[in-house]
Amino acid sequence: MTRITEIEDEIKEAMKARDAERRDALRLIVNSLKNSEKELQRPLSEDEELQVLQRERKRRIEAAEAFRSGGHPDRAEAEERELAILQEFMPEPLSEEEIEEIVDDAIAEVGATSMADLGRVMADVMPQTAGRADGSVVSQIVREKLA
Repeated sequence: MTRITEIEDEIKEAMKARDAERRDALRLIVNSLKNSEKELQRPLSEDEELQVLQRERKRRIEAAEAFRSGGHPDRAEAEERELAILQEFMPEPLSEEEIEEIVDDAIAEVGATSMADLGRVMADVMPQTAGRADGSVVSQIVREKLA
């Protein structure tokens, strides 16, 4: 079952439960996934679906921050509720310890000894953490380990 089908089933459940906020948030997610399919003119792979969800997650986080700093806490809370719904369809995020373990393995595998090896280590780590860790956090950990 694709994520689109799974989310569409959730939309039906939300409609039955008369949960308009959840229904609307789910519709936005499905819309994003379907738009990406149209752009590529083929069904999305699991990794591509995850990339779309990550992009939507980032948008929600940035929008919530913007609304908060703009003095609209009610709108920020709405974005955060949408974010919570979106995260139901994303894999469980990696803990910092798990990321460090992946980074340590990659450093050993690549034989990295300095910051000059940052690119090679990141190239090895990012596919393993895709969708489950923020790239900036991973980069920070790699930099600390190589420094």
